[in-house]
Amino acid sequence: MITVSGLTKQYGKRLAVHDMTFEVAPGRVTGFVGPNGAGKSTTMRMMVGLTRPDSGDVRYHGIGYTSLKNPARIVGSVLDARCMHPGRTARNHLRATAALSGVPAKRAEEVLAEVGLETAADQRAGGFSLGMRQRLALAGALLGDPGILLLDEPSNGLDPDGIRWLRTYLRNFADRGGTVFVSSHLIAELSMFADDLVVVGGGRLLAAESVDAITARSAGTVIAETPQAAALAAVLASSDVQVEIEGDRLEVRGTTKTAVSQIAFDHGIRLVELTETSRSLEDSLLDLTRASAEFASA
Repeated sequence: MITVSGLTKQYGKRLAVHDMTFEVAPGRVTGFVGPNGAGKSTTMRMMVGLTRPDSGDVRYHGIGYTSLKNPARIVGSVLDARCMHPGRTARNHLRATAALSGVPAKRAEEVLAEVGLETAADQRAGGFSLGMRQRLALAGALLGDPGILLLDEPSNGLDPDGIRWLRTYLRNFADRGGTVFVSSHLIAELSMFADDLVVVGGGRLLAAESVDAITARSAGTVIAETPQAAALAAVLASSDVQVEIEGDRLEVRGTTKTAVSQIAFDHGIRLVELTETSRSLEDSLLDLTRASAEFASA
């Protein structure tokens, strides 16, 4: 369990993070999402001691990060895929990191195989593509065989095959009991394997719920076609729903297909067609964060 309590950080007059409080459960993948400038990177840096909070703290199984006896064996983090010397080979980068972390050198070979970089082990990191650097950075996070992974945009630069591999890897890591906390702007991708979401905007927590709960916040649209469109619109208008009518076609928001069908039946209104379109997770998150987006599109 990761417990984040009251994290606050201010730079001059800019409040980057304000009273951020949430929990990340073991055995689950938790996505960390929000628009640019929402405070995600600052929060993650505070979670691993790279930035000192003005107030609040972070606990891993009840222990602060700086008090962990061997942090690399508890928490593996990737906050920047460029975190390696460009002149070192992948193998030597991992061996050096292992030595600094008190991890046996043999782990370098094991994690290279785990992230699929065996054939590139003796290539210099400076010649790696962004996707290869992402894999190497993840290998570094895995050196201590931690039970917790904190990853900032780990799919950035990966090709479709690499994204699928990462998704499967993180899902399996959580299914084995691990804790995964991952930030991403790829909402459609995140929705395929995340269990929970922590949503932030303007440095503040907006929601910390399951993916299903956040998606359910926004009802979809019910499309009804009937020769008695005006009558159905009048009946629905008495309910707390939004109705738009065009000819024999109605678009109804704020209710379900089942409810519309029952209302039409109760009032003897014949329906020619009745369908329901669900809203995506991306739509729900945009609704949550729109007011706090620093650079909102028209």
